[in-house]
Amino acid sequence: MKTPKINLSIAHHKGLCVMRLNFTKNEKLLKVLRAYKALRWSQSMNCWYLPYSAALNQELSDLLKGHAFIDYSAVSFDVIEEVPMNKHNQKTNENLKELPKESELKLNEFKNWMRSRRYSESTINTYIDALRTFLRFFPNKPIYEITNDDVICFNNEYILRNKLSASFQNQVVNSIKLFFTTIEMRCIQPELIHRPKRDRALPNVLSKEEIKLILNAPRNIKHKAMLSLIYSCGLRRSELLNLKLNDIDSNRGLVIIRQAKGRKDRVTPLSEKVLGLLRDYFMAYRPKEWLFEGQNGKGKYDERSLANVMKQAVEKSKINKPVTLHWLRHSYATHLLENGTDLRYIQELLGHSRSRTTEIYTHVSNKSLQKIVSPFDTL
Repeated sequence: MKTPKINLSIAHHKGLCVMRLNFTKNEKLLKVLRAYKALRWSQSMNCWYLPYSAALNQELSDLLKGHAFIDYSAVSFDVIEEVPMNKHNQKTNENLKELPKESELKLNEFKNWMRSRRYSESTINTYIDALRTFLRFFPNKPIYEITNDDVICFNNEYILRNKLSASFQNQVVNSIKLFFTTIEMRCIQPELIHRPKRDRALPNVLSKEEIKLILNAPRNIKHKAMLSLIYSCGLRRSELLNLKLNDIDSNRGLVIIRQAKGRKDRVTPLSEKVLGLLRDYFMAYRPKEWLFEGQNGKGKYDERSLANVMKQAVEKSKINKPVTLHWLRHSYATHLLENGTDLRYIQELLGHSRSRTTEIYTHVSNKSLQKIVSPFDTL
């Protein structure tokens, strides 16, 4: 019998960052899911969902082992790590009424428009959920009567009153702006409404000694190759798992990253040491299509399994920090900067659209800071 497949996607629901489970109805699978108390059913989303949490996600993975295959391809974990889950009661919008059919049809039209423009499913779900919450706040008001004043009212009476996150507020503004411009064909101007200031948190960076301990921790050559390639090329988790065999250009010493964030291709230098490691890995595992395949060569390697590989490597290294895979990418960029690499090249290697995004690494590099002598030392 074919193993059921569950497609996971990210959404904002009732002010929370959640993971939605979409699958073909299966009574045996439903029986397993209903036994897991953390899972809830959403009438508005018409699916089961789970508040985003690494711990709960791992519990779900363990629960479904042998019962279903979880597809994480629509999940952008880089984004999740940057958007903290609201510490907010899930009853936030229980009092909001359901949308009339006319509004649901408009939402569906908006969804189809975004799909035709090749927006990612994760972005589509986020925008639709944010817009649906906004429209449910005005259930008796036709969409064509909504104005800037309504956006301000929603901001004050719903988002601020319920202490929802700044990231959710920005998503609502973005979705409203795009919806009214493309579907309603009229100019509502949410850009005139004050957006929340974004937190400018510094990226987490490991020392070269700590990186070495982590990369040397796995005994399994496949695990070692995956972590080493992420750090040596500054890859995102999804970029590593989407690599195919022909994306490794050993003759030119390059890794070709196709259709990464923002649907952009880029190339990055391939370390000679990592190339040797990849050759040893290839001889041992003989992957056929994807560079890193799942168990028994079925599909891409699982995202949660890769996170567990990192977790185990950190534990073996006895590094007492909440290290994630994305720390390897941050460390790669910072170490390049400390080695004297120009910021413009680092921007290209990381695939950043704006130089301002890359400039944040100048705040965590110790290259210049080491030259500063504390006045305390001259007393």
